[in-house]
Amino acid sequence: MPTGGLVLKEEGGRIVLAGDWTLVNLLRQPLPRNAFEARLADFAARRLPWDLNGLERLDSAAATLLWRAWGRAWPAEVVLGDEERLAIARAAAVPDALPPPPRRPFAEVEALGNQVLRAGRNFIELTELLGRLALDAVGLLRTPRRAPFREFSATVFKSGAQALPVTALVGFLVGVVISYLSALQLRNFGAEPLIVNVMGLAIIRELGPVLAAVLVAGRSGSAMTAQIGVMRVTEEIDALTTMGIPATLRLVLPRVAALTLAMPLLVVWTSAMGLLGGMVSAHLQLGLTFDFLLHGLARAVPVPNLWIALTKGAVFGFLIAQIACHFGLKVRPNTESLSARTTSSVVTAITVVILADAIFALLTREVGIPQQ
Repeated sequence: MPTGGLVLKEEGGRIVLAGDWTLVNLLRQPLPRNAFEARLADFAARRLPWDLNGLERLDSAAATLLWRAWGRAWPAEVVLGDEERLAIARAAAVPDALPPPPRRPFAEVEALGNQVLRAGRNFIELTELLGRLALDAVGLLRTPRRAPFREFSATVFKSGAQALPVTALVGFLVGVVISYLSALQLRNFGAEPLIVNVMGLAIIRELGPVLAAVLVAGRSGSAMTAQIGVMRVTEEIDALTTMGIPATLRLVLPRVAALTLAMPLLVVWTSAMGLLGGMVSAHLQLGLTFDFLLHGLARAVPVPNLWIALTKGAVFGFLIAQIACHFGLKVRPNTESLSARTTSSVVTAITVVILADAIFALLTREVGIPQQ
């Protein structure tokens, strides 16, 4: 039976194989793979002698197929050349299943250690990047003409102005939720007017900066990493270095400076929209007027809380941009590395923002809290 360059037939009381038994011809033969294997097994079940003298080529794939059809044992009578016998012997030597990997009793400890070492390396590299940024900033003070104003303004627009809609929507909805949940509890104690204190401190001091930072880390931070990573993949960064232009001066410094400036403004915007959402919810649920809420907000939230929020915004923006640029510069010239570094950038930035917010909370625990 010729099947796409293969010959498999019963002739004169023997099973005859001829032609080129190679992977290419196996894929070209018209029968599905399972049907062809079943046909070979059917021939093997007849217990007839096998004649392989007509084979012109027999590669490892075809040898493995034959060995499996024979039930992983040599037939009682088979005629074949030395090369074909050697090929089938190699197929027979391959184990049916790979042995399980050796058990590593301290695998979890090793994984934890690797994570700690990776975090330590990233911290050292971020410190080095911070040092290079400081040197670039000092150099710009001497030669202001080299300042990358175009990259700075583009980053302010993309990371700041274009982020206004999404931060407004999230801030407004979070404000509604905070106000709604607070009102349910305060109503039980007849303390509805205190909703101004709860909502004002929670949104201005904590939620506004953290919400804006998380959104910017996911939106603008990932975009920065991907943009610098693509420049690494397309060797544009190497071209800048060849022309004597430091990558940190042209790519990192304007992004870090722009996001450090834009983040406090985004924090104010997000907090304002959160307060608006909270006021709308309080007005609809508790009947409190906007005039009462605005005047109560001025009394309930001291001004130092606003300065704390603005400082948080600047620090968060600096950290997000530096982390995003750091992971962008670490991208290797392949698309898998680009996606992995972008993911690491977002996860690291959000984690560092939460950690920095906790440090802020400890350092400013006695600042801006109204005293009764």
